[in-house]
Amino acid sequence: MTTAVVTPARRRIPAFEPFGEDVLEAIERQADWILDTIGVDFRGDDVALALFRSAGARVRNQRVRMEPGQARALCASAPETFVLHARNPQRHVMLGGDHVVLMPGYGSPFVTDLDRGRRYASLEDFRNFVRLTFMTPWLGHSGGTVCEPVDIPVNKRHLDMTLALLTLSDKPFMGAVTTPQRARDSIDMARIVFSSQVMEENAVIQANINVNSPLVYDASMSGALRVYAEANQCVAVSPSVIGGAMGPLTPAAICAQTLAEGMAGIALAQLVRSGCPCVFGSFHATMNLKSGALTFGTPEANLVTFALAQLGRRLRVPVRSGGGQITASNTPDGQAMQDSTSAMWATMISGAHQVWHAAGWLEAGLTMSYEKFVMDADHCGMMLRMLQGFRAEPEGLAADAYLEAAPGQNHLATAHTLRQYRSANFMPGIPEPGPWEAWSGDGSRRVEERANAVWKGMLDSFEAPSIDDAVAEALGDFVTRRKASMEDAWY
Repeated sequence: MTTAVVTPARRRIPAFEPFGEDVLEAIERQADWILDTIGVDFRGDDVALALFRSAGARVRNQRVRMEPGQARALCASAPETFVLHARNPQRHVMLGGDHVVLMPGYGSPFVTDLDRGRRYASLEDFRNFVRLTFMTPWLGHSGGTVCEPVDIPVNKRHLDMTLALLTLSDKPFMGAVTTPQRARDSIDMARIVFSSQVMEENAVIQANINVNSPLVYDASMSGALRVYAEANQCVAVSPSVIGGAMGPLTPAAICAQTLAEGMAGIALAQLVRSGCPCVFGSFHATMNLKSGALTFGTPEANLVTFALAQLGRRLRVPVRSGGGQITASNTPDGQAMQDSTSAMWATMISGAHQVWHAAGWLEAGLTMSYEKFVMDADHCGMMLRMLQGFRAEPEGLAADAYLEAAPGQNHLATAHTLRQYRSANFMPGIPEPGPWEAWSGDGSRRVEERANAVWKGMLDSFEAPSIDDAVAEALGDFVTRRKASMEDAWY
């Protein structure tokens, strides 16, 4: 293994664990019951079915059933912690333990900003969000499909996205998963940057394997999972359970189904390659049972976030939270920030190791917002600061300040305040504290208007991280050759 320099984003306060052994064991028994009695379909993937059959699972047609405890036993070879390597060794991140890694939104086909409004995302929008993520100190991971560049053919856009992630940032990143061949392309591009030898021993790229909940893996997802696992790269298995639609609406049932689906995918990765680094993920939400509209930051969804983080730690793999700064709001308004703050608080104190959708998400994930991205990034910094806690040491207890300032005197000019004022409190980049008169005199700008100026200023000052000229040329040649090898496909 190579020497890893890990970015210091670590939890110094304990995770909140509201559920006792009785509740967690009941959920685990129900997950085993689902896998034993109902089973999980692996549709169109004979290789996956053969692997499960060879491991002793009961396979009939395309359905896999496992005895209680069997899936958990298969998952046991996945590492409890591992390093996800970045192009810049100073930006490696640890997944698991007390480490916390935040990422931008994922998968939105639309983008929006105050100047141009809502529109289909382009490749330049995708590149912009990679640039913004690179410049944001609170996001330790570039993400993957931060937005979907719909101006590029479907069968080729993964090449442009992977190229942008590898050249406009040097943070960890995600590769394509929509077909096994696109997964191979992403891994081949990573090998140009990192080398086959490094990737044989280290995770440098991450896959987002979505389950077609309820209880179905299609051939695209399970096939891509196998490609990443064969290459010893990180597989994040992410069931997506919307209560009342993709599964029962009760929180306990959502937890059990998510655990069952997650264990099935992690088990497959271990059958492909024992020791393959995996993440137990989730995306869960409630919905308005009158209209069917998705709802976020709700108490039921937050309770599921807590329980899944506990269940993931018991499974002994890193946990990707289904929370983040998520909202159903169509604009970065009060509802958006209320939904997002509620979901993010639950996520951050749950003990999740990797937080997706931490910045930019609007409209139930359909839209990435430039303004909300930088608003959310500010909040990410606050959350990470909160996780540091504080220590009751002499400098923090400030005895010298009391000796210097007598009762009734102001502490602003004490030596303690002058030593601490630059670092004592988190300083967000967007809010404008101060009196109404100063705000009014500055144009009465709302927070999203101030955020508009911030993201523009960030893009204006962006400088791409350095990359070896030969590596950059090889990446460009690979993309050109692969695009030339196929006709455009827009579906």
